Amino acid sequence: MEKALFAGGCFWCMVQPFETMKGISKVVSGYTGGHVLNPTYEQVKAQETGHTEAVMVHYDEEELSYEDLLTIYWQQTDPTDAMGQFMDRGESYRPVIFYFNEAQRVKAEASRTQLQTSNDYDKPIVTTIEKAGPFYPAEEEHQQFYKKNPAAYAREQEQRRQWAESHPQEVCE
Repeated sequence: MEKALFAGGCFWCMVQPFETMKGISKVVSGYTGGHVLNPTYEQVKAQETGHTEAVMVHYDEEELSYEDLLTIYWQQTDPTDAMGQFMDRGESYRPVIFYFNEAQRVKAEASRTQLQTSNDYDKPIVTTIEKAGPFYPAEEEHQQFYKKNPAAYAREQEQRRQWAESHPQEVCE
């Protein structure tokens, strides 16, 4: 199994798009990139640790390529917003592709360049690509949130949709 690590706003909304794909064995919500060991959800949400909410994707590269994962990732985020995603604001919600090896870095850079040259966005692509560091799984209640809390997940998705509609200048179609 291979691993990929993505940050794109609230991790509650990042799990389902990956987890439902053939070739992905597990998606873990968690925190990465900060300066506190074993941070809690409340600490990260309060912007006290420097961590970013992220998802660790475990996948079989024979069934799904890293490039496929990058495509899924770009479809879940606004790559022009450096300080949050949709109504989730702050450093802990910034969009980042974390890489574990040189091959992932090169593929992520190529994917971002392709997105930049597509002219699909009026603003520059600001998603960063950074070397993966320690990853701390989130508390159990945050794992597979969309399955455990379908009503709350639906509300979160609806809030994202409403926010995007009310901020059309900030979200590219």
